[in-house]
Amino acid sequence: SKCYVAMVIAACVVNFHEAVELLVISLVTVFFLGWDWTMERYGDQVWERLSPIREPLSRNWFKIRWVMCGAGLLMVVSWLVLDTARQGTRQLVSFSGLLLLIFLMLVFSKHPFRWSWRTLLWGTGLQFIFGLLFLRTTFGLSGLEWLGKQVEVFLSFTDAASEFVFGDSYMDHFFVFQLMPILVFISSVTSILHYIGFIPWLIRKIGFIMQVTMGTSPAESMAAAGNIFLGNMDAPLLIYPYIRKLTVSEFHAVMTGGFASVSGTVLGAFVSMGVEAAHLMTASLMSAPASLAIAKMFWPETETSTAVTQTVTLKELQCKNVLEAASQGAHRAIQVVATIIVNIIAFMALLGFLDAVLSWLGGIFGYPQLSFSFICSYVFMPLAFMMGVSWEDSFIVAELIGIKTFLNEFVAYQKLSELIKKRKAGGPEYVDNIKQYISVHSEAIATYALCGFSNIASLGMSTGVLSAMAPERQADIYSCGLRSLIAGSVSCFMTACIAGMLYIPDLQCQHFLSLEFNNFNLTNTSSLLSCCTQLYNRCVYQYRITYAFRTIVSK
Repeated sequence: SKCYVAMVIAACVVNFHEAVELLVISLVTVFFLGWDWTMERYGDQVWERLSPIREPLSRNWFKIRWVMCGAGLLMVVSWLVLDTARQGTRQLVSFSGLLLLIFLMLVFSKHPFRWSWRTLLWGTGLQFIFGLLFLRTTFGLSGLEWLGKQVEVFLSFTDAASEFVFGDSYMDHFFVFQLMPILVFISSVTSILHYIGFIPWLIRKIGFIMQVTMGTSPAESMAAAGNIFLGNMDAPLLIYPYIRKLTVSEFHAVMTGGFASVSGTVLGAFVSMGVEAAHLMTASLMSAPASLAIAKMFWPETETSTAVTQTVTLKELQCKNVLEAASQGAHRAIQVVATIIVNIIAFMALLGFLDAVLSWLGGIFGYPQLSFSFICSYVFMPLAFMMGVSWEDSFIVAELIGIKTFLNEFVAYQKLSELIKKRKAGGPEYVDNIKQYISVHSEAIATYALCGFSNIASLGMSTGVLSAMAPERQADIYSCGLRSLIAGSVSCFMTACIAGMLYIPDLQCQHFLSLEFNNFNLTNTSSLLSCCTQLYNRCVYQYRITYAFRTIVSK
């Protein structure tokens, strides 16, 4: 430890700018290690010292709770009013969509009068807090942007391995020879982090926060936290000793958490497609409390959980050293890679066949353009619009939601990445009255809405894994399977609604000015003023540079 401290100090002295990241990581690590050591040694004493405060709080907790809930709701409404006055009415559409989704979950709940206000308010509140921290604060935005760039750089190291194995032309087959090796690499790294104890430690912290605030059982809280990093196939293994004792509502919550998020391995593949890493990481974190809130509304707890008073011990990785852990992670990725490839082949072929059949049927009635994507664009369009997507983009985002739900999230993100590339290329927005790409704001909302394993294929895999762990509970698992799939999808849509409320993209002046100059009625004078100011400052700056250069040359 002394050598490490000396190295950090030396790095800061020699090149502080390059050593900032190392210093921040070291300070954060020291803080959490110190916190754990303090709580382990003095936690009981601190708890006893707080007894004079705890007793009055427990007596008046009912009143305090409702005052806190009312104050929180008042703050959110006040913030929405002020933010709407400053940004426009688009945030109100997303807020209305959030309320509509919650209302529908309550109406179609398995036990409409047994759900908990605490779980709902804290789940939505944690979502809002995470979103506010990462999407609105300067610190959160800068930190997440920096972290996203580091993830992209980290994933780029896979290219050297792909080039060595598949040759210089590996980029000609992007999906198999570049994207799939990333899954192997991330799986190996995740296994190492699991072996050294980092992932179990982080899961325990996040799970404890959700358990204390939302009032959920330790088992379902740990499973929801595990889904942020491991996915719906591996997260249930964390609570394997408790699987057989779960109530039906807890099974429903565990499955919902798996459908509401993606694993860290798959997240890395989406980043390589060109999807914004910051949005993907934020979506995975925000969906964890959302999944518990929605799961406990859609299937409230009506039984007595045997795991409420138990301390959940996470299952450890059985490895002798780091190299074995890395090898196990790489071997574990074989099944993931094979499953993804065969599913993509099957679903793309089925989609082509389905489109051909629909086109043939549509041709009979004089509309050969009929396709699966066309149907999805109209069926899910109201949902996309209520999440905050602009009207002209809502049909495209609705198509992506349909593809993700009925086919596969990989296919949906692949189509989203094509839209992102077209926007960045700067081509025409419309070709033959067909929209070629969507706005940055719509891209962000789509990223959050698609970030989950909530599709038909994952339903079969999730129920199969849990049934193998607890064969005697197979009937209970299958009884809540479809409901958990719906709840997982709604959790993703709730996260997208909050992102629509909070995310404000940088103004795309080139696109905005081209629309305004072709329109006789100004739609947004503040944005026009901002773009004109940017254009003026850029012209002045370029003029000064040119003038200084000419002055130097003339002398």
